[in-house]
Amino acid sequence: MCWHHLHGTTFAKNLHKAVKASGVHKRVTAHTFRHSFAINLLLNGSDLRTVQKLLGHSDLRITELYTHVIGQRRAGTRSPVDDLF
Repeated sequence: MCWHHLHGTTFAKNLHKAVKASGVHKRVTAHTFRHSFAINLLLNGSDLRTVQKLLGHSDLRITELYTHVIGQRRAGTRSPVDDLF
């Protein structure tokens, strides 16, 4: 079995090219997608524990920071992926 690894900057360079081609004028990094993923999970009803597991946070307080971005009352209570863990 042969594994092909990307150089550390390859993804970032291609992401930068894609963002530029899309006409988006804001700074976008791979970490931007991580934040977007977490916020969308919470907005769609996932609970904090689910988001914590998916992001790999060891402390729930770190995950709770996302609730401040969307407003505490918007954070969901269901856990659609809880059975995966």
